[in-house]
Amino acid sequence: MIRSNRPAPIRADAPGSVLGGMVAMSAAMILLPVGDALVKLLTGTVAPLEVTFWRLAAQVLWLVPVAVLLRRQLLGRMFSPVVALNGLLMTLTLVSLISAFAAMPIATAIAIFFVEPLLLTLLAVPLLGERLGPRRLVAVGVGLIGAMIVIRPSFAAFGPAALFPLVAALAYALNMIVLRRATATRTALTVQLGASIYGALAMGLMLAGLWAAGRIELAMVGAPGWHWAAILGAGATAITAFVLIAEAFRRAEAGLLAPLQYLEIVGATVVGYLVFGDFPDALTWLGVAIILGSGLYVIHRGRVASRGQPAP
Repeated sequence: MIRSNRPAPIRADAPGSVLGGMVAMSAAMILLPVGDALVKLLTGTVAPLEVTFWRLAAQVLWLVPVAVLLRRQLLGRMFSPVVALNGLLMTLTLVSLISAFAAMPIATAIAIFFVEPLLLTLLAVPLLGERLGPRRLVAVGVGLIGAMIVIRPSFAAFGPAALFPLVAALAYALNMIVLRRATATRTALTVQLGASIYGALAMGLMLAGLWAAGRIELAMVGAPGWHWAAILGAGATAITAFVLIAEAFRRAEAGLLAPLQYLEIVGATVVGYLVFGDFPDALTWLGVAIILGSGLYVIHRGRVASRGQPAP
């Protein structure tokens, strides 16, 4: 699940291109944990707030040439209150996730984060006026129980940091609701660039204030070259994933792509084991299985419910 603005569906292309869309989505989900690993390496010597700022700055740096190449897709107002809110929620998501990566294995943090589709389902009722049937409501409840199974031992091992992925999931779910409104009159690329700029500015101002008050040291000043390479790599993986997801939504329906988001947990497990030697225990896997099962069922029931509604 990409920790930036998920591109809105553009169109479903010819059936022959659907497989290409699914491959692009799978590649994006496997690629995202690589950026997470680069960020986690940095948190050993750099505060999560500073890592977040430089990660957003790198994202803007990579987005500018992408926006130049795809300038025909820059439609709508880039700077507006709704895009600013989108950027602040995206920033809160990144700060929370990076803080979690600093304290716990990547796979554990991503597993907790994947309650986001369940939270989005709940929030869509009061904020979007959508209906939630009893089956989906039960599935959401079961999924949240799965999250508690992962969080409880993590809280004992890592303290309050175990709640950071939950905060990130809530912020991301709210961001998806805001994004739905923002992309009604803008393209996803416009929102992504504008939100990234807003986020980088907000984090820059916050860091400057904390540094001036003597509350934080700017560790990236005079940092070794590999720190900057990791920052640029993390930004590059995020933008590459964004482009892949945009292409996936251009080629295939959202309903086909949604289950593939859970490949990110597989990628996080593999990368976490290869880079940091972390591997989830049996209780974590049980919680992950419950979260995945509930999430996939909610997606299924959402597709069933949408079949009885007129096409937008």
